[in-house]
Amino acid sequence: MSEVYAIGIGPGAAEYLTPQAAEILEKCTVIAGYRTYLDLIPERLRGKKVIAGSMREELKRCREALDAALNGEIVGVVSSGDAGIYGMAGLLLELTEQEKYQSIEVIVVPGVTAATAAAALAGAPLMNDFAVVSLSDLMTPKDLIEKRLKLLAEGDFVTALYNPASSRRRELLEFAVEVYRQAGGNLPAALVHHVGRSGQKIEFARLDDFPFDTVDMSTLVILGNSKTILRDGRFYCRRGYREKQDFEL
Repeated sequence: MSEVYAIGIGPGAAEYLTPQAAEILEKCTVIAGYRTYLDLIPERLRGKKVIAGSMREELKRCREALDAALNGEIVGVVSSGDAGIYGMAGLLLELTEQEKYQSIEVIVVPGVTAATAAAALAGAPLMNDFAVVSLSDLMTPKDLIEKRLKLLAEGDFVTALYNPASSRRRELLEFAVEVYRQAGGNLPAALVHHVGRSGQKIEFARLDDFPFDTVDMSTLVILGNSKTILRDGRFYCRRGYREKQDFEL
């Protein structure tokens, strides 16, 4: 049976690339991916055949990768962060439902996703139940994203927002901040820009004065909940130890 590896390469910095991902990239003869992500691992591409492409060419790249596997190549399809979180693992698995590709096994290689990398830089905001939502409506209808955000805000979830805003799309970020403000008040938030890449910066805010102008597609936004603390440049969520084990500060 042929194999294709769906590889998460982390947010960008070399230290976020796992040893497993590095080992598999080394043995691949073909590496496919969005050109911006391939540019993060230039040293891993030397001596390899490369299938590169632009945004919205995911289907074409995955088919080319699967075809290469059928031709005997050892193929890796890279995604930034984790390949199974808004990455290519799911699309590869979908395509192997087709008769042509049913003989191919998709092996998912996990990576450090932007939400956990950003959370670590900010403190520990994901200590209790949390959600991850992409605000891009390319694949998910806008009204469904709004419905999910309303329910999460009502449920008092800490929420990490991927793809929060672009030059032409900012309404859903404004909607998210407003529904969280209505549900929880002037909650704290963290904005981590360019996680694991050049220009990395952490910004903290409150929802009443949220800095919309600083957010772009390279920003990971974490909206806090009623248990989230912002103190001395650290951002964390209480899990319940004080209430259950009655310790004093």
